[in-house]
Amino acid sequence: MSTIISLLSEKMQNAFKKSGYDEKYSIVTLSNRPDLCQYQCNGSLSAAKEYKMAPIKIAEHVVEELKKDSIYKEVVAIAPGFINITLSNEYIAKYLNDMNQSQHLACVLEEIPKTVVIDYGGPNIAKPLHVGHLRSAVIGESIKRIIRFMGNNVIGDAHLGDWGLQMGLVIAELKRRKPELSYFDDNYIDDYPKEAPFTITELEEIYPAASEYSKENPDFKEEAKNITYLLQNAHKGYTAIWNHMLEVSVSDLMKIYEKLNVSFDLWKKESDAQPYIPEMIEYLKMNNYTRISEGALVVDVKEETDNKEIPPCMILKSDGATLYNTTDLATIVERMKLFDPNRIIYITDKRQGLYFEQVFRCARKTKLIKENTDLTFIGFGTMNGKDGKPFKTRDGGVMRLENLIKGVTDEVYNKIMENRDMSIDDAKAIADKVGIAALKYGDLSNQASKDYVFDLERFTSFEGDTGPYILYTIVRIKSILNKYKESHNDLTVQAILPAITKNELNLMHEITKFNETIYNAYEDLAPHRICQYIYGLTNQFNTFYHETKILSEEDKNRQKSYIALLSLTLKVLNQCIDLLGIEAPDMM
Repeated sequence: MSTIISLLSEKMQNAFKKSGYDEKYSIVTLSNRPDLCQYQCNGSLSAAKEYKMAPIKIAEHVVEELKKDSIYKEVVAIAPGFINITLSNEYIAKYLNDMNQSQHLACVLEEIPKTVVIDYGGPNIAKPLHVGHLRSAVIGESIKRIIRFMGNNVIGDAHLGDWGLQMGLVIAELKRRKPELSYFDDNYIDDYPKEAPFTITELEEIYPAASEYSKENPDFKEEAKNITYLLQNAHKGYTAIWNHMLEVSVSDLMKIYEKLNVSFDLWKKESDAQPYIPEMIEYLKMNNYTRISEGALVVDVKEETDNKEIPPCMILKSDGATLYNTTDLATIVERMKLFDPNRIIYITDKRQGLYFEQVFRCARKTKLIKENTDLTFIGFGTMNGKDGKPFKTRDGGVMRLENLIKGVTDEVYNKIMENRDMSIDDAKAIADKVGIAALKYGDLSNQASKDYVFDLERFTSFEGDTGPYILYTIVRIKSILNKYKESHNDLTVQAILPAITKNELNLMHEITKFNETIYNAYEDLAPHRICQYIYGLTNQFNTFYHETKILSEEDKNRQKSYIALLSLTLKVLNQCIDLLGIEAPDMM
């Protein structure tokens, strides 16, 4: 089904043409004065200059054409030249009934599905997730779901950081602490232990300690570099430790991501790109894409139109070592060979914008991707504390994401127990879902590129533009439908009748905006648009609910229409929260 905006735009185009005016002036938008009308067209104001006529005259001519169509309740020309449109209640009801019967709630999917790889998550092994990993995970998960909902083949990749000097530092520190471990005995020939000689908590402490120690001990840093080199050349003992780090880290990561309702199709690693590097470097050299700059191998990516400095993309350091640039380019090569994607999307901190600009330009200039392959960077802002600075623990440290999740769910649990009489187990199960909704909605309701303040009290409130408020509304609708089913032993969806009250009409009109919202969120890769829509829809429903006797309505046909309207509202809300990666409980 087409969106109502597109349907009205088509009718407006025809009306402008038939009236003798250029259809470029026929743009229809939602009204910025919903108290006056539902939609508007202001094109007559611009057309007046070209046709040297009063805009109101042009508007009146166009309105005469539009009035020939029965879908309007009112279409009028208003000085100085606005065209105000209000649809008939009958047409809106018909649109909702068609929407209810259609697949994907009236969203038209891609005719030719695209293959899209989304790189999000980006955790490093040997380190637990911290609050800085939240935004990448929840934004990426939502964007993945939105693109997939529109009919595309989407591959979400966690892309673990498991390579480089940080691995050497961890192994060197472990060797310093436990030199007796068999992994450090070059003469050891038996199988290595299956159990890791450390936990994720120990790894969390080891890496920063090693990093700090290396600053004051050059010999230790050199040893870490040598270990890194040997690891990258398949040293048996170091490889075994590295595999332990992977197992322990991924196991911990999966638990936290599962709590967030975030899942990846691939758990590829930085190291997976290593086999592609030698051939890629040879290709870049053979095709004269590279040059030597102060001993380093680089590719120039600056363009004549640049008004800021864009440094060359470094491929190899002067000592022949690879960099993140090298690995990311090789990962692009790997993805092109494995998936041949139409698009690759990277979701990470917006401060990495220049870096990805360099990598993307290099990949395009050197033809590592096809000409029509799109590379997209989505940079997100910072989650800050109430002091406006990046969110920290009370003692100033970086909070583990697991502890942040627990803090939010505990807050929700306490609020539930204060206001509800239910078992502890039920309350905890509800708090888990509502807490995750509070955290994710609090993040996703902000435009991704903007910083926002983490406010525990506001995010967990059951009132206002929050996850708990949205879920409470969904649970309220479920409760009404269940009560109707119990009393009538039937929940067969009937047709939705034309609205007879203002609040009913407002709810129905809000539902019609669903597909337009999804298209916009899909086009702009913007989950916050869905959040804006959900909040508007829940407000319209709650106003309708408080002003309408649904279960006690005496007109049975009207009551069935209400139930059908509620069923559609629930269907739309459930689809929206699913696209955000949020689940609703059955009771609250």
